[in-house]
Amino acid sequence: MRKLSMEELNRKSVSEFRESEKMPIVVVLENVRSAYNVGSVLRTSDAFLLEAVYTTGYTPYPPHKQIAKTALGADESVRTRHFASAAEAIVELKANNYRVLAVEQAAGSILLNRFEQGAGEKLAVVFGNEVSGVEEATLLLCDGCIEIPQLGIKHSINISVAAGMVLWELVRGRM
Repeated sequence: MRKLSMEELNRKSVSEFRESEKMPIVVVLENVRSAYNVGSVLRTSDAFLLEAVYTTGYTPYPPHKQIAKTALGADESVRTRHFASAAEAIVELKANNYRVLAVEQAAGSILLNRFEQGAGEKLAVVFGNEVSGVEEATLLLCDGCIEIPQLGIKHSINISVAAGMVLWELVRGRM
């Protein structure tokens, strides 16, 4: 066994990434405080060839030094857009036929391992603030909630880790 070289990995250039057909998934970040978490989510979104990352509220957005530090170039490849509120982003997503799901522990949420998506369905997933999660008013605008099963005593997962888990499950179902 050996690590693959950069040439063997055959990575896309930024222009090739931008021109590639994307997974029809948009990430919405609602009032995420940490620019480092935003950069990490951008990097994951690049890895899975996602449509876009929407930042909302006081979430930092590119160009930003701390985002660039963790994004490692994904702040240049992944399409981003900033909205004053999650509500504005959700209205636009729904107008473009996206099914909008919050990632939150809520009454009636669907466990991630039991979530079923339609073939080719356009999805948007909303991740909330590191401490308070997705705002209640935002939950009311969503079409449902996905919940990551948790078995320990802590009932929260870092947003960038949670995004990696959720996004992998959504992409895996389309491969």
